[in-house]
Amino acid sequence: MRAVHRVVVLALEGVYPFELSIPAKIFGSAAGPDGAPLYEVTTCSLDGRPVTTGSDFTIAVSRGSEALRTADTLVIPPFTCDSDDARDWLPGDLAGALALLPETARIVSICSASYVLAAAGLLDGRRATTHWKQAAQFQRMFPQVEVDADVLFVEDGRVFTAAGVAAGVDLCLHLLRLDHGSETANRVARLCVVPPWREGGQAQYIERPMPEPEAATTAATRAWALGQLHRPLPLAELAQHARMSVRTFCRRFREEVGMPPGQWLAQRRVDHARRLLETTGLPVDQVAAQAGFGTAVSLRQHLSAAIGVSPTAYRRAFANVPGRRTP
Repeated sequence: MRAVHRVVVLALEGVYPFELSIPAKIFGSAAGPDGAPLYEVTTCSLDGRPVTTGSDFTIAVSRGSEALRTADTLVIPPFTCDSDDARDWLPGDLAGALALLPETARIVSICSASYVLAAAGLLDGRRATTHWKQAAQFQRMFPQVEVDADVLFVEDGRVFTAAGVAAGVDLCLHLLRLDHGSETANRVARLCVVPPWREGGQAQYIERPMPEPEAATTAATRAWALGQLHRPLPLAELAQHARMSVRTFCRRFREEVGMPPGQWLAQRRVDHARRLLETTGLPVDQVAAQAGFGTAVSLRQHLSAAIGVSPTAYRRAFANVPGRRTP
């Protein structure tokens, strides 16, 4: 019988209620083919006592920091703290609680909780993200961390960091996808009425002057391109579909998505290839062709660059995912 994965959510004083609820909703909605839960989610505080939130109510919990000893995954939601002194983000009782974690446990921060991980030295030499509005301060406070403010979440070894608020949903779905495959993650996303993945990164949410109402967008072309991934999609053709010049199309695309068209296309092709590897028995060269990479060698290079494994190794990791089917 497969052991249930234990997710422990640590609620700190001033915790933001929405982000606190994300792990319980996402992981708590995941079930196997027999309907059995795939995760056990426990919310705790440092001392087991009720926690004040960033809103006008208090949350009661039943466990203290001893729950961290059993964690397979620890999630720390953001909380109220505006200090630019790293010591304020890691008081002694919190440092002591983190020391209880098993060495194999995954560690996840949502939004500004990345400050806790950085103050604890868990992000030293790692790539990480936080809310775009705090990225500059974060980088000044923790120069030993490679901050990427353009993405929704970052995976670096066993440490995962998410950008602001709803990016916590994106990251929890990503963890679910890593554990149980795309079909399970997509099913949970549908139950929660959220997209299985979101295009682009934080750049699309940074405050900018609003475009004129009549200004054209690249949204229709992006939707069209997703149905054309099996073939080459030159930049000129994308611009023509959007009825823009190449220069205007590239500028609009970057403004709306946060990355150039070529990078976006490569990511979508990798996503499509991963789904095919997980859910079909197609040979790798056919997966490469359907995803628009042309050859198995090209697919191998792109998949390795994106997630660090070959197509064969990726398929092997998900070979026993419930619901896997062959054509």
